[in-house]
Amino acid sequence: MTRRAIVEIGHPVLRQRAREVPREELRSTRVQQLIDDMIETMRAANGAGLAANQVGETLRVAVVEVSEGNPRYPYKPPIPLTVIVNPTIEPLEGETAQINEGCLSVPNLRGEVPRHLRISLRYFDRHGVEHEELRSGLTAGTFQHEVDHLDGTLFVDRVADPRTLSTWAEFERFRRDDFLARAAAIVERFGS
Repeated sequence: MTRRAIVEIGHPVLRQRAREVPREELRSTRVQQLIDDMIETMRAANGAGLAANQVGETLRVAVVEVSEGNPRYPYKPPIPLTVIVNPTIEPLEGETAQINEGCLSVPNLRGEVPRHLRISLRYFDRHGVEHEELRSGLTAGTFQHEVDHLDGTLFVDRVADPRTLSTWAEFERFRRDDFLARAAAIVERFGS
């Protein structure tokens, strides 16, 4: 496995819609190596997820994992390693919540993004097996963030009120406690 460079906001690849991955291509050594590299890169950066666009590849592949004690996202419930290929999301119900998000491709910036609290997620795993799952709470938001990347959308595009944007240090200083209280209520309600 190789750690790859994470591209940052301003790089054109982050604004491209990634292309679907045919099953034959998914089985290729190149794509399987990409998946392994993305997992290594995400873990090394303490990310909650990483989309192929973020390492300069325009394939509809993302990885998601939240371990207990993740220093970037200590409030997120654990998510076992999940590789999503050609994912689609359908919001269930209309309920949303303002989630304070950051991004490995937008260093040192956070902001409030409205995210659906219940979604249906369809995808293929790295072996080409199809999955359809219900995801809720903060976990639903994490998957929406990664699928946005695959569509060429960054979290800053979804920030409705730019006054919520802050550096990590200022988030910690002025907004953390309020958001942690809201996040805890979501986790208590949905368990994820």
